Amino acid sequence: MTKEFSIVKTTKLNEQTSEYLLDLWNNEYPENLTYSNLNDFQEYLNKLSNTTHFLLTNDQNHILGWAFTFDRENEKWFVIIIAEKIKGKGYGRQILDSLKQNEPVLNGWVIDHNNYKKINGQTYFSPLKFYEKSDFEILKTQRLELEKISAVKIKWIKN
Repeated sequence: MTKEFSIVKTTKLNEQTSEYLLDLWNNEYPENLTYSNLNDFQEYLNKLSNTTHFLLTNDQNHILGWAFTFDRENEKWFVIIIAEKIKGKGYGRQILDSLKQNEPVLNGWVIDHNNYKKINGQTYFSPLKFYEKSDFEILKTQRLELEKISAVKIKWIKN
């Protein structure tokens, strides 16, 4: 695999890019958060307000990471997904740094346990330690407890 990566910032996604992102989402997130088709996935994204996408691509234009920010209830929220094959190589930090350069405050929900499985049957490992090392505050009393997901709220504020 090539080591030449870049981050492309955009507010619009074409259909081909959306298909790549759906595959990335479905392969890297817990199975209970997957989308069965592109229309449902695009519907989810279209409901988000003021969305900016950050695409981590290699020199062959393959998307191996994706982050996006959006507005919800007067707060800036974010999501990051990194392909398993490049995790632990600094690319998550690189894309997170891009978000931090663009926003003074970031909020997110993070699964804080290893009880979920991905669609390939492998364990979904919580990225909570990554966010702790990245100067996020873990708001342990603010939880998302839904049928599909159990997560804790995290927050980063620029110093």
